[in-house]
Amino acid sequence: MRWRRPPLQHPLAPAFAHAIESLCTALTPSSKRNYDIVVRSFLVYLGTKHPKITRLEQLRRDPHILGWMAHLRAQNPPLATATCIGRLFALRTIFHELARTSHRAELAQLLLREDIPRSPHTLPRPLTPEQDQLLQQEFMRRNDLGGNVFLLLRSTGMRIGECADLSYDCLRCTGPKQWAIHVPLGKLKTERMVPIDAFGRDLVHRLRFFRSLDPLPPDGRLLARLGSKVAIVVQLRDYLHQVCHSLGLPTAIVPHQFRHTYATEMLRSGVSFPVLMKLLGHVDPGMTMRYVDVALTDLEREFQLARSKPRHLAPQPKTSAIPLRTGLDGLIDSLIAAQHVMEMFRRSLSDGDARNRLLRLSVRLIKILAEIRKLQTT
Repeated sequence: MRWRRPPLQHPLAPAFAHAIESLCTALTPSSKRNYDIVVRSFLVYLGTKHPKITRLEQLRRDPHILGWMAHLRAQNPPLATATCIGRLFALRTIFHELARTSHRAELAQLLLREDIPRSPHTLPRPLTPEQDQLLQQEFMRRNDLGGNVFLLLRSTGMRIGECADLSYDCLRCTGPKQWAIHVPLGKLKTERMVPIDAFGRDLVHRLRFFRSLDPLPPDGRLLARLGSKVAIVVQLRDYLHQVCHSLGLPTAIVPHQFRHTYATEMLRSGVSFPVLMKLLGHVDPGMTMRYVDVALTDLEREFQLARSKPRHLAPQPKTSAIPLRTGLDGLIDSLIAAQHVMEMFRRSLSDGDARNRLLRLSVRLIKILAEIRKLQTT
């Protein structure tokens, strides 16, 4: 029997619960659980250290919020940086919702954006060419359910959670000998169409065949679920772990590295940066840049191009076959391309003042893009 925590006993618990219900109307159950965990942590701290706080108007930034933040940092073992960032973001979002619903604007100033540390910069982790080739060959040799799932991930750049949510009729014909996969709402609450070739079409047909053999009744999904979505994701991760072990590859390889590999391959094949963002389902250029690996061979190729054609001193992204847009859309596309050129050139420099200045300029362009996108909504 699963152990459940007793209901939270605190005078502010109903107000926070109402705010969570309002926020999670269109979110997944896992998102609601995360909000519940953060609220429990905050109210348990408040009840222990400041038991006299019983009303929202009594909350103060110092000592209540700053004290809770210090409590998070003092935990042993320490929380991961990403976990702390997530909890601070969640509590800040809840305070904004409470400020809106209770008409108390001061609640939105209890936890500021400056209080949340920046996420640690993680380097892209695409598979090496040798790892990529070995894994694809092994998946094709096995030709089982797990192998075809990972071949589909490698061919489309999907997240493993998005693949688990694919519908049975996700394959769409977009033209003569042209197909695409409809990827459902994913991590960023966006859906998209990812073009595939004949091999990708065959992978979907194979997964449909495996679905037809499963004793579970049809539920509209491409992959059968005996339990929850988490269960099938864990099962696929275990499958990848076993395959890597059998090939003598590092067992630390995770499914998301197939997405990094796909993104790097697309960019090297000449796909423009705005199109790559659409393929990955990103809305922030900075997020896409984290997926791209610039290898030494890329730098050598761009260096030789710069020497042979001086007008290409900064690596230029290849133009897309899509016609140039006008108005704000065209301005956004141009700024995204400029930010990409700047980032590619910055990565080719050695550490120094010039590299740091280009980084600051790149961040400014991202902020400018965010402000211009707001104009689209007006």
